[in-house]
Amino acid sequence: MTDRSAKVREALRGGDPAAAMRELRLGGDEPDLAEAAPLVAEIAAAVGFDDLARAARALAGAPGGAGQLYAYGYACIERGVPFLAVPALTEALRLAAEPAPSRGLFGRARRQSTPEPRAILAELAVALEDEERHAEAVDVLERHQGILLDWPDRYLLAYNAVMAGDLDRARRTLDALPPAGSDWQSAADRLHRALDRAAVAAPAGGPGHQDLRAWHFVLTGGLLGTLSPYGFTAGMTGRYAYLGDSYDQCRHGLDRLRLILDAAGLRPRSVSLLPDRPSRALGLAAARLFGLPAEPYRQGTPDTLVVAYDLNGVDEALVPGLRTRAAGEVLYEHATCWTSPPPVSADVSTLLAQFVRAPWDAATRYVPGGEPVEEPADARPAEELAAEICAADPGPDAGDGDTPPDLDEALADFTRAVRGRWPAGPRDQVRSSGPVRSSRFD
Repeated sequence: MTDRSAKVREALRGGDPAAAMRELRLGGDEPDLAEAAPLVAEIAAAVGFDDLARAARALAGAPGGAGQLYAYGYACIERGVPFLAVPALTEALRLAAEPAPSRGLFGRARRQSTPEPRAILAELAVALEDEERHAEAVDVLERHQGILLDWPDRYLLAYNAVMAGDLDRARRTLDALPPAGSDWQSAADRLHRALDRAAVAAPAGGPGHQDLRAWHFVLTGGLLGTLSPYGFTAGMTGRYAYLGDSYDQCRHGLDRLRLILDAAGLRPRSVSLLPDRPSRALGLAAARLFGLPAEPYRQGTPDTLVVAYDLNGVDEALVPGLRTRAAGEVLYEHATCWTSPPPVSADVSTLLAQFVRAPWDAATRYVPGGEPVEEPADARPAEELAAEICAADPGPDAGDGDTPPDLDEALADFTRAVRGRWPAGPRDQVRSSGPVRSSRFD
């Protein structure tokens, strides 16, 4: 038994199948199929994923069959573990692409259960896309051009090229496609808008692969108010992994929002308050700082600033309305999760983080040489939290001193350069962090 198998089974014996699955992922490279399939069968059975358990057991019993590999890979994608699907579907595609076996006396092929290569290729591209391995998805689709359909296969090639940062390939591929049918027109429109934004975000060849603000605009249509002043050279490239947020950061974010609105020439006439306490607090602070009236959010209100602390925490019933922009409406989000993107992409985000502890959340404070101090949550009403934000220090965090500066002038210049394409179009959810890579917690 390998060390990985031992750790997986130890977690299963401890009644923690989620930890067992994490152990499979934490192994670094893709787990060997012969080793992984029996383990996946046990994990899937423990959580009641009977389809995945059956597919994993079938693969363990016949590890060389393309049909079993495909069924297992498909089930892995459906159950949210596409990293396990990639090696299985890669091998299934290799087997399915081999020359067909000779037919028997009665003309019956021996490999009746082998799926069509194109079906396997499509699922492999989906698995790679779900894992944000976009360059690999482009490569495998390019290597099998002969079996691709225009829609959706070559569209997926263009989409993954954008997400991999290869804008020239994406444009060539998209321009060569015939008109999309009704099923794919909205997807084609999204990709055209992204390429249009790229042309204004970095007209000379596209953004570099560390230009987080430009790529955030290309992918989401939104503007990024601040870049993390920590860990740039350690691989964060402007994002946060874990952020202990502060009232100062909230105030600084609102000041950056004001800078963006001024540079774009936008003048909201009101602030729309979302009902959750964090968003209401931030919205009240924005109204006070900007000298605007505050009112409850109502879908379709023109020329208003809609303020959210975290769009993942907003009432799901409000999401359809937030996706549709009223004339002159700007949607602002303070803390945007880049690993579990919100259902709506904001027009302005203060920052991108994986995990955020809000200023009013309970926290553990560590005192040098002393015991950790548990600080309770701040239960004050939104109005008092808003006053705290308004009174906070608006200056930026000095950071680690080893990160490029994030200057007001640079943000204003970028906003003026792209304002013809901002804010425009629906606020689509973007599930990938794109070509700018950042270190993350598992």
